[in-house]
Amino acid sequence: MTTSSSSAVEKTLKMKIWNPFFITFMIFLILGVFFYLEENNTYIIKTLELKGSVKEGDTIFKMNCVGCHGITARGLVGPDLRSITRSLNDTKIIKQVIEGLTPPMPSFEIEPQNMSNLLTYLHSL
Repeated sequence: MTTSSSSAVEKTLKMKIWNPFFITFMIFLILGVFFYLEENNTYIIKTLELKGSVKEGDTIFKMNCVGCHGITARGLVGPDLRSITRSLNDTKIIKQVIEGLTPPMPSFEIEPQNMSNLLTYLHSL
């Protein structure tokens, strides 16, 4: 009997110790996700407000994308992008580029103006 009561005391003590740590961890996790999403939303809004250039977008594409999508965007390792703007909206395309959502695509850190240029280029395909 003494082992079960000491076991219950140990469990209660462990709960009293671990609960604050768990709650603190969950709060930081939720805040981290919130700030990450907010940062991405701000980036997306800023990008969509800018006017892009097909010529500059073509340069960005050739510097970063041709290795996987080919010089004419018909696809190699990555998919054919010639009709991507008809199947995905601009927000989804931006998220794909900056987060690399589908492996093996890497994520890219790209300035909003350059992302706008790339979007304009993709629309021109």
